[in-house]
Amino acid sequence: MAPKRERQFRHAGWSVRGELRIAGDPSDATDAVTSLATRFVLEAHGRWKAAVARPANAIGISMEAGGLESEFHTHVESQLLFQVRGELTCEASNALWIVPPQSALWVPGGVSHRIRGRAPLEGYSVFVERRAGANLPQECCAVSVSALFRELLFRLATRPAQYDLEGPDARLVGVLLDELAAARVENHRLPMPTEPRLRRLADASAADMWARRVGIGERTLNRLLVKETGLSFGRWRQQLHITLAIQRMARGASVQQVATDLGYGSASSFVTMFRKALGASPARYMAHRLDGG
Repeated sequence: MAPKRERQFRHAGWSVRGELRIAGDPSDATDAVTSLATRFVLEAHGRWKAAVARPANAIGISMEAGGLESEFHTHVESQLLFQVRGELTCEASNALWIVPPQSALWVPGGVSHRIRGRAPLEGYSVFVERRAGANLPQECCAVSVSALFRELLFRLATRPAQYDLEGPDARLVGVLLDELAAARVENHRLPMPTEPRLRRLADASAADMWARRVGIGERTLNRLLVKETGLSFGRWRQQLHITLAIQRMARGASVQQVATDLGYGSASSFVTMFRKALGASPARYMAHRLDGG
């Protein structure tokens, strides 16, 4: 059977390359994106709101090839991006956030953000009314969700947008919000500077180039990074290495490959850095994610 040809589709600030599926929706890529867009209303200043008022609503999407990317946008509702598999990053609150498998990113309502995903990709978005949960985070943060939360999320994604506010679906949402409020915060944040030279450095570093290519001295670099991000160059680069390492291991790269690519003299030195930062070795950390633990 001949492989399907990838399609490039742009709609309402989103660029989709490949076949996009909505959970439970058999339609093709173009119809899926259009269907997704009809669930929201575009207000002034590029702000989106859910077409149906509910405390929380969930949407599941998947892609087997290609990728997707959004322009910067905001939602009236808060958003939780939960990643089942694949590679997802989000730029928000002057930081780059990586969302590894079995983790989630919380974006409060009104926060401008941009999303990029690379297939194979499977994930869910939960849109939460601001008044729905008083104990929910007030700032962007990466969170580790429980197995119970995942099952509740999968169930909610199968329910109609206009679910009964008094029935079992409403009780399901109540438990889901309780689990979300109890979620553990994770360290997947890479502060992104706004000063033009530092921003070129950040973009270049993420593409495997370094400071000498942007014409900035080491002392100036360190001083500006502390001012812009609160981190020294050494700390910021370490956080960048963690971000890149998780991305590459999620794509199947070995620990040795990642250590070599990031310039470590040995895999053991990279493993030591990773363990100190995240509390687990790279292999154990990724096994936990990929096994859905």
